Amino acid sequence: MQRLSGLILRLLDIILALLLAAMAMMVFVNVVMRYTMNSGLPLSDELSRFAFVWLTFIGAVVVHHHRQHMGMETAVALFGRRGRMVLMGVSDLAILGCAGILMHGTWKQLPINASMSAPVSGLSMAWVYGIGLFTGAGIILITLERLARLFTGRMTDAELARFGGEMDDAPGQGHRE
Repeated sequence: MQRLSGLILRLLDIILALLLAAMAMMVFVNVVMRYTMNSGLPLSDELSRFAFVWLTFIGAVVVHHHRQHMGMETAVALFGRRGRMVLMGVSDLAILGCAGILMHGTWKQLPINASMSAPVSGLSMAWVYGIGLFTGAGIILITLERLARLFTGRMTDAELARFGGEMDDAPGQGHRE
């Protein structure tokens, strides 16, 4: 399971890099064209916006996996192992609820978005906003796996320390003062 998870995250990292590169290239070409020729490519504008939406939502799944979203580490750090485990469980249950609402809302909006087309490319807007299903499902799966490890007692001390805001130094780097 760990290997499959690592492979999927690696694939998502590659997709994120490709989206970022494509977005940067499209914006750069448009800036140069507007500066030199007084015109731009409307398709490039539209596709770079869509890439930004996908970049944000796919990135949210990756960041959630690494537990790098904003948290309340100052409050969590005041608790010991048992308190952190309780707070982690409560936090993950709230995350499940929010991700469920995201999926439900996206699912309800999908038929409306599918009937609308992007103005320049003509793409169905379901391709743009449907990414909420992926994000919600990804966050739910990651959170369910965490909750399973938490409730079965397989949560490591290192994970609980990171949840409390205690960061490990990267290999090869010392602590700077």
